[in-house]
Amino acid sequence: MSFPANEIKIIECPRDAMQGIRDFIPTTIKIKYLQRLLEVGFHTLDAGSFVSPKAVPQMSDTDVVLRHLDVSSSATKILAIVANIRGAEQASAHEKVHYVGYPLSVSEIFQKKNTNKTIAEALPDVSAIQDITLRNDKEFVVYLSMAFGNPYQEPYHEEALSEYVYKLSHMGISIISLADTVGKACTDMIGRIFRNLITEFPAVEFGAHFHSTPDTAYQKIHAAWSNGCRRFDVTLSGIGGCPFAEDKLTGNISTQALLQYCTDHNIPTPINIEALKSANQISEEIFSTYH
Repeated sequence: MSFPANEIKIIECPRDAMQGIRDFIPTTIKIKYLQRLLEVGFHTLDAGSFVSPKAVPQMSDTDVVLRHLDVSSSATKILAIVANIRGAEQASAHEKVHYVGYPLSVSEIFQKKNTNKTIAEALPDVSAIQDITLRNDKEFVVYLSMAFGNPYQEPYHEEALSEYVYKLSHMGISIISLADTVGKACTDMIGRIFRNLITEFPAVEFGAHFHSTPDTAYQKIHAAWSNGCRRFDVTLSGIGGCPFAEDKLTGNISTQALLQYCTDHNIPTPINIEALKSANQISEEIFSTYH
C-alpha cells in the first residue's frame, strides 16, 4: 500500500472557533482577524457559514465579512459551511468562496440537531448541493460528522463509513473530511479507519477534522498522517467545537500541535511564522474578550 506524497493541506478553521462563542464578535474584528490569517499561508480558511442566524447568530455576518476581505494577494482558498440548499446557493454565488462544506452525520440524532433533517432527508440535499457547486465552479467538501462515534448511545459501526463514502463518491464528491465531533476517537481507531478508507477509495481526498483534548492531539495527528491522511482541519490554540454536539465543547486540534508535528517529522509547510504569530496575538485578544 502506498500513501500520498509528503505534502500537507492545512485548513485553518476560525469559523469553528468562533461559532460557539456566546458574545457577538464585532464584524470589523472578524474581518481584521481573517485578513491576517490570509497572510499566514494556510491552504484553506474555513471563514464562515451561510446558515440560519437564529441557529448560529455568530455567523450572521458571514456575507459582509467575506465581501470586505482582500484575497488578491493570498493563495489561501476560502471555505464556507452550509446546512441546506439555500445556504449552498448563497455560498456558491459568492465569488470569494472556493469550497462549500456540508455536515452529513452518521448519527441520526446529530443530523437532526445540526440540520433539522434526518439522514435520509439530508442525502438528497447533498446531491443537490453537489449540482449547485458544480454549476458555480466551486468544490464541495462533505464532513462526515460523528465519524468516530457519538455521545447519544446510538449504535455505531465503523463499516458504515464505507457505505457513506460509497454513496458520496458515486455522487461525484471527491473531498470527504472525517469529523471526530466530540473527541471519541482513539489512535488505533483513527489509523484503522483512514487506512481502510484510503485503500478502498483511492480517488477520494480524505481529511481529518478532530476535536480533542490537548494531551491527545499530537498522537491523533500521527495516527492519521501515518495512515495516509494529508488534509487537516485545525484552529489556533485549539479553540472551538460544535455547539450542537453536547453541552461541553471539545476543542479542535490546535494549529500549533500540527505545526510541531510537521517540524518533528520533516514535513514541509508554507506557513509564514511571523504572520502566524501576529494572527495568534489577535486570536488571543478575541477569545480572552468574548466568551
